[in-house]
Amino acid sequence: MVKRDTYTPESLLAVAVEVFNERGYDGTSMEHLSRAAGISKSSIYHHVRGKEELLRLAISRALDGLFGILEEPAAVRGRAVDRLEHVTRRTAEVLMAELPYVTLLLRVRGNTDTERWAMARRREFDQQVAALLKQAAADGDLRADMDMRLATRLLFGMINSIVEWYRPEAGGAAHREQVADAVVRMAFAGLRTG
Repeated sequence: MVKRDTYTPESLLAVAVEVFNERGYDGTSMEHLSRAAGISKSSIYHHVRGKEELLRLAISRALDGLFGILEEPAAVRGRAVDRLEHVTRRTAEVLMAELPYVTLLLRVRGNTDTERWAMARRREFDQQVAALLKQAAADGDLRADMDMRLATRLLFGMINSIVEWYRPEAGGAAHREQVADAVVRMAFAGLRTG
């Protein structure tokens, strides 16, 4: 009887992301992926062309989640400061919901075409959020004495640092909501004018 390959592209991707986050993308070989998945390298190639395709799929999942936020009704309608608060909250929520994928996205260094593409997309997302910050300041809803580039970096620094300490098993959806609320309160207590 032939052993049936029970791996799906989704489950293989989850294993690959775990190994990439543990070993680093550059430090991961197809042999590492094969061993972690408990399947042969040829079985992996049945699902994907190689490790860079796995990286692109994983990073796409993270980026799709982030860019999807910018299309939500609360992100496109209303005052800029309210849209910015929504995007901030949702970015923290997506980061926690897709923790391994966003962690991988935040760790790319630009060594491959896929990594350079990911970094360009991250900059595009950051620029769209920075534009909201600038608009909210122009509307008078954010402090005028803040350097908006610095405020953008600090905001993303706070959100992105969640990958270093957040653990999903710490309390599920209620805990994610608590963390997102804290991010918004802390950020906007220092940014809002009133």
